[in-house]
Amino acid sequence: MKTFLLAMPGGWELLIIALIVVIFFGANRIPEIFRGFGKGIREFKEASKEIQKEIESDDSKDKK
Repeated sequence: MKTFLLAMPGGWELLIIALIVVIFFGANRIPEIFRGFGKGIREFKEASKEIQKEIESDDSKDKK
C-alpha cells in the first residue's frame, strides 16, 4: 500500500499548532477566530444546499 504524503497530524503536531496559534493571536482572540471559521463553514453549507436544490429543481423541470 502507498502512504499518504499529507496525512492527518497526530497529537504532538496538533499541540504544537495550538501553541503557535496562541502565541501569534493570543488566548483572547482564539474564540473570535473560531467563531469566524464556524460562520464561514455555515454559510458555505447553506450555499451548497441552495445550489443542490436548484440543480434538483432544474432536473425535475427538464423531465416534465
